Amino acid sequence: MAVDMSLPRFEELVSSALDQLPAEFAKAMDNVVVLVEEHDEHEPDILGLYHGVALTDRGHDYGGVLPDRISIYRQPILAMCDSEDDVVEEVKITVVHEIAHHFGIDDARLHELGWG
Repeated sequence: MAVDMSLPRFEELVSSALDQLPAEFAKAMDNVVVLVEEHDEHEPDILGLYHGVALTDRGHDYGGVLPDRISIYRQPILAMCDSEDDVVEEVKITVVHEIAHHFGIDDARLHELGWG
């Protein structure tokens, strides 16, 4: 059963998940923006996606580029959840997962850490 939730409320949950990041992670995020989108047009079932160059892959010549993007997809998250509490938890997990990609942590390592 999908959860019915307004876009402003969902954006609030994403903002709250970002606010809960440890300060050292928030400070270390560089040239990245987090956006809420309805779904990915090519992969409509994914929950989030990191678009950019991970911090670990940036060389001395990195610069003058548009910010990396982290997309959090509202519709797939709502579709998989049964309650607002489920949405809160899934948003938090998805935000952390995509931010980990910004720091160069791949899916295999995330699975090892229990965030897969």
